[in-house]
Amino acid sequence: MNSTYHKFKINKDIALECGSSLDEIIVAYETYGTLNADNSNAILICHALTGSSHVAQNDSNNNDGWWEAMVGPGKAIDTSQFFVICSNVLGSCKGTTGPSQINPKTNEPYALTFPIITIGDMVNVQKVLIDSLEIKQLHAIVGPSMGGMQVLQWAIRYPAMAKKCVVLASSSSLSAQALAFGTIGRNAIVSDKLFQDGQYTATRFPKNGLGIARMIGHVTYLSKESITQKFGRKLQADTGYGYNLDQEFQVESYLMHQGDKFVEQFDANSYLYLSKALGYFDLEKEYGSLKKAFEPIQAQLLFISISSDWLYSTEQSKAMVRVCMNLNKDVSFCDVQSDYGHDAFLIEHEKFGELIKPFLESKYD
Repeated sequence: MNSTYHKFKINKDIALECGSSLDEIIVAYETYGTLNADNSNAILICHALTGSSHVAQNDSNNNDGWWEAMVGPGKAIDTSQFFVICSNVLGSCKGTTGPSQINPKTNEPYALTFPIITIGDMVNVQKVLIDSLEIKQLHAIVGPSMGGMQVLQWAIRYPAMAKKCVVLASSSSLSAQALAFGTIGRNAIVSDKLFQDGQYTATRFPKNGLGIARMIGHVTYLSKESITQKFGRKLQADTGYGYNLDQEFQVESYLMHQGDKFVEQFDANSYLYLSKALGYFDLEKEYGSLKKAFEPIQAQLLFISISSDWLYSTEQSKAMVRVCMNLNKDVSFCDVQSDYGHDAFLIEHEKFGELIKPFLESKYD
């Protein structure tokens, strides 16, 4: 597969929704496949909270990407037909400018001097990248979870830029319950004694707080069915209760493993900023109503929800679909039956591929 890792420097100030601005932004992105002669076969994939530009294996990185089973020759997002772009979002720690990157004005990491960012800011930076590639219109924009929020923002803010949009397991705003879990996760990080007001080092960082934040987040990605089927109340040993404070249940050990694995690959400050950006995303508040928000949309839309996903519920997707139908938009909807909760889009690839592949490959009139 013809694929490459790139870094793109934006040589102008980017105004942010918080009222601040950033200059010399670096955007990490990866491309797969070949752009056709008229630049009309490009698909932009937007990643979730802790994702990256590495959506699939490429010529410079043989490790599996976060959506390996979905992106590649002959797969649901077929790189033998489409030129696929996946960029790391603003504020992340996976190559694009974020709190862990060096501020060119001070030659020190931004840390908490990094300005507050929004989903809209992420999309505006992506738009500069797409313009630099001389792509006038994307064939499609696809995104799960926080990526779906980016897709919605693209469709509203730049309505002529995409023919098709796939919003997968996402919503027009976080529920109060999701906001609450995000708050607990951020508090776990800033309460860690090694957080040091964000001025930690690569060797002394808030490992415990970030690990707890990940454990909390990971629970929200599961469903009651999946966690019960996988672990139930099984003990690590067959000897019964030890009557101590050790990790005796299998689910305890699993969550600890998830937290330990995560802290070695993600930055605590980035987690704070991206989590906060999720909380700020609210199309109804921004535009006055979902109707007003969705009025500019020109793209053909596919909304996909997951039956056991309580973080981004089926009802939230249905609410958006109803508004689009009332506005006479070209919209399709499917609720995928799954016991895996929010993470189903990373697990049951066949179910999602059966929906996404024909939608992307159908003719657009």
